[in-house]
This record gives sequence, C-alpha cells and structure tokens, in this order.
Amino acid sequence: MERNTRRAVLEFAGVGMTYHTAAGETPAAKDLNFCVYEGEFVAVIGPSGCGKTTLLSLAAGLLRPTEGSVLVYGRPPARGAQDFGYMLQRDELFPWRTVEANIRLPLEVRGIRSPQQEQRALALAEKYGLGGFLKHYPDQLSGGMRQRAALIRTLAADPHILLLDEPFSALDYQTRLNVCDDVYNIIRSEQKTAVLVTHDISEAISVADRVLVLSARPARVLCSHALEFGSTVPLRRRESPRFSGWFELLWKELNV
Repeated sequence: MERNTRRAVLEFAGVGMTYHTAAGETPAAKDLNFCVYEGEFVAVIGPSGCGKTTLLSLAAGLLRPTEGSVLVYGRPPARGAQDFGYMLQRDELFPWRTVEANIRLPLEVRGIRSPQQEQRALALAEKYGLGGFLKHYPDQLSGGMRQRAALIRTLAADPHILLLDEPFSALDYQTRLNVCDDVYNIIRSEQKTAVLVTHDISEAISVADRVLVLSARPARVLCSHALEFGSTVPLRRRESPRFSGWFELLWKELNV
C-alpha cells in the first residue's frame, strides 16, 4: 500500500466488484489498491466505462465489494453515513424549493436540522457569494451559481469526504473553468478531503494533488501521480509550463 505520514481517510485494499445479472457476470473492478489521505484532493481518470462511478459508490457504501475491503477511517463505510457528501454531474436542485431550502435539504433528510447546523449552512452560502440569492429559485441562477449552490448543499451536513462525480460536465467550457476554480477554492478553504471522478485530463491536472489512472474494465490502478502544484489555483495551473507535460504523460497512460 501507499506510504504517507497523514491519516488515511479512505482505503481500498484488494477491492473487486462483479455485477451479477440475468445475462451473466460483469467484472467492474479487480484488485483496486489505493489510499486517500486527510486533506488530499485526488482525481480519478480512466477510459469511458471503466468503472469510475462504481469506485465512488463503493467508497460511499452504496455498493459492497465482492472481493477485498473498503475502509473509511479504518472501518467499513455505512450506507447513509455522514462521512460523505456526494456531488453529481448535474446540480439536481429541486426547482420548487428556494436556494435556501435546497441548501437545508441534507439537514432535513438526515434529521440534524438544529439551529446551529442551519446557521452554519447559511453562513457557507453567505461566505461563498450566495447570500443575496437565498430566496431565489434555481431557474433564476446561472449554471455556475447553481453548481456553487449544489456544493454548499453538499457541505451543509459537514461531511468529512466529498465525492465528486464529473460535477462540471453539464456546463459549457468557459463556465466550467470558472466553476472549477470556485469548487477548488471552497474545498481548500473548508479543508475537505475530496475524490473527483472525471474523463477530462486537463480538469484532473488543474485541481488534484494526485491523479489515479485506471485501466479499462475491470478497473485497476495503473499509476498514481503526485502533481506537486501546491495551492496553485486551477486556472493558474493551466498556464504552468509543467501542465502540458503532465497532460501528455496521462494521455499516453490512458491510451496504452
């Protein structure tokens, strides 16, 4: 396993996942081994259909591995546990609820809607530029602001780990760049551990401390790269002379 002086938040040890259907068995992952450490931002890339989203579902306890073990702080993940916040490809804001009501939703669902928790959630919205839009409805917001609201909603229940399933893929290119900066800055400011699944190599390089490269299905970890850009924000990383070198290397590894 990987060595790191920080605490391992998420660990995959010899994880395999096989889907059983009427048509037969479909292996989705085999011998997955990696750790995600406290405060780390890890991006996962791989060929289309290789099982990246399956990896997130295993991490969150939505699926149980058929082989090996997934551990969160040294214990198996529990379905519905507050360890995780999950951000999807689309913002999935309820159109009939205001921004404020959408942000409060995780607290309602988990039965932790205390005045302190609500105040924290609204303070996050204020801190990250949504204070003046709390009474608005989602269709009154730009695409970028909707994604920001979705992230604040994900943070409302104060999860330890954020699981991001291609959260920028539904946005146009220019909006993606801006929202990517927003999301990166919020996650860093709130000192969260994050795992991002993406098909976009540039996106992975621009936000991650480390990139995991998965093989074609059944997925296994081909390579793990520490990028060492430090706290450089995504747009500035893209301007770095090292960016193109990382892109070329990761492209080759995805296309071996």
